[in-house]
Amino acid sequence: MKLYSALIGLSFIWGLSFVFIKWLLDPIGVWGTVFFRCFAGALVLLPFLWIKRKELKGPLPWKALFFVGVFNAGLPWGLIAWSETEIHSSTAAVMNALTPICTGLVGFMFFSILLKRRQWVGIVLGFVGILVLMDFNIFDLFSESFIGIGTMILATISYGVASQYTKKHLQETSILLVTTCSLLVAALFGLAGMVLTNSVSVINEDVLSRPLVWLSIIGLGCFGSGFAHLLFYYMVKNGSAEFATSVTYIIPVTAMVWGYVLLDEPITKNIVLGLVIIFAGVYLATRKPRRSIQQAAA
Repeated sequence: MKLYSALIGLSFIWGLSFVFIKWLLDPIGVWGTVFFRCFAGALVLLPFLWIKRKELKGPLPWKALFFVGVFNAGLPWGLIAWSETEIHSSTAAVMNALTPICTGLVGFMFFSILLKRRQWVGIVLGFVGILVLMDFNIFDLFSESFIGIGTMILATISYGVASQYTKKHLQETSILLVTTCSLLVAALFGLAGMVLTNSVSVINEDVLSRPLVWLSIIGLGCFGSGFAHLLFYYMVKNGSAEFATSVTYIIPVTAMVWGYVLLDEPITKNIVLGLVIIFAGVYLATRKPRRSIQQAAA
């Protein structure tokens, strides 16, 4: 019961994150959202990392940690925020469900991982789901309308690159260390983005005095990027990795509910149909053969 409560709780936290991003975009901008999100998340995890510091052995793989920080947090979270300047939070959440499919595709293209026929079918289905979300206006991806659907695709590809790289180079590294360092690197990445886009001046006393800004920073950073990861680790440890990652299937649904209730976003037929098709693709792309599951359970 505790595991299922954690699963539902995590899906609501991460589903609500897309609403928090929407609320932060106007007052602090794309890169301000990345910076405050990551900085707040790191503040939550640093005390836990300090407590576990004696368990860390050997030199830290700084280059790998920096790479993962950029591609697993800084860059994709900036792209997601940028996407939400043009599309609904619920649409962004549905697009985010493509991450397992893009992870498999990145593994095939850059990490010499062979894909089976059903996985290719899953990848094709995932991109059919994208076309449904776009109402089959594929030429929008090659025009000014690229920001939105296109940038969300890039965000999921970035997640895929980081996941495959982590599996190859940080397999023996503490997950807590990887997450905390990723957030610190991503916070610097967001700060650099603010400087380069001259958006630092946007963060003034008036902005920081708004309750909704602080609510969103705490919700997105402390809970969505901090406590949520601890909840995820709890499910991995006391359940299984497969059980924990099943939250991917629930997040778009909770995000649609939050978007409808808090942002008055419509739940269209295209969103629902696109979500179902993408879920079917994710299932085929990530499903393990029954034989291997039985062997793992033996």
